Amino acid sequence: MTDSRIQGRRLRATAVLATATATAALLAGCGSSGGGDNPLGPGKAASGQIVVGSNNFAESILLADIYGEALKAKGLKVSYRPNIGSRETTYGFVKNGTLTVLPEYNGALLAYLDAKAAPTSADATDSAAAAKLAPGLELLRHAAAEDKDALVLNAKTAAKLGLTGDSSIGDLAKAAPGLVIGGSPEFQTRQQGLKGLESVYGLHFKSFKALDAGGQLSEAALKNDDVQAADLFTTDPTIAKEKFVTLKDPKNLFGFQNVVPLVRSADLPKEGAAALDAVSAKLDTATLLSLDTKVQTEKKDPMDVATEWLKSVGLS
Repeated sequence: MTDSRIQGRRLRATAVLATATATAALLAGCGSSGGGDNPLGPGKAASGQIVVGSNNFAESILLADIYGEALKAKGLKVSYRPNIGSRETTYGFVKNGTLTVLPEYNGALLAYLDAKAAPTSADATDSAAAAKLAPGLELLRHAAAEDKDALVLNAKTAAKLGLTGDSSIGDLAKAAPGLVIGGSPEFQTRQQGLKGLESVYGLHFKSFKALDAGGQLSEAALKNDDVQAADLFTTDPTIAKEKFVTLKDPKNLFGFQNVVPLVRSADLPKEGAAALDAVSAKLDTATLLSLDTKVQTEKKDPMDVATEWLKSVGLS
């Protein structure tokens, strides 16, 4: 990939994120496919055009590149809308036709659609989420790859409290009032966030610090002890690198979090759905962690990582 193309992708991502953040409130009434006031463009994608979007964290951008390039390999016309924002924003863009394909996580999506759902398997999670989707939306085949939210402590805090990777989230209850927790702004109000940590595990923290969705801000704040606990993702290579401690979730607050494409069925040809299913069939958790490491630790461009992997598994 040329320097100019990489820079262009980054500039587009920054511009899209700024626009989406400023106008996310408009989405509350954005349920039709017309979308004339859509801040990301003219509304519904042009005929024959598949628009692949991503949320505002590195793994989502990587997965979007994988999906998009797999679709291109089938001769389909694809454009990208990377790094848009959180689910609270992007779900509305799939619903109104601005986006055709979005990388999702079945359990997190279900928690967004139905906070009271408590499925006991990945397939049951898919079914429950599918039943709550807006008309015209569909979940395709989920991957074996799973990336869950996790409550993570920095090494200093874990050692001070005598907690290890064998400790559970509930073991933090007594110490939580003296700790600052960090995460995305949405984590503060989600059931799979502070609300669930309080209601399921009885954790009440000293304060909450709004950072990002398991990204560099959260990692740095945890490393620097600006926060002592944070919401990170289980495939984040920084956890092992910095010797952070991930607490177990025996009550399954964070549920099943399999990678799955969320699509607008009418705007995705059958060969496109088949291409995305083929990606899911090849993607497991170990592979996802390896790909994330290349992007987040080795600082490789996600598009390059995506195309290299697709070629290696015969999907491009």
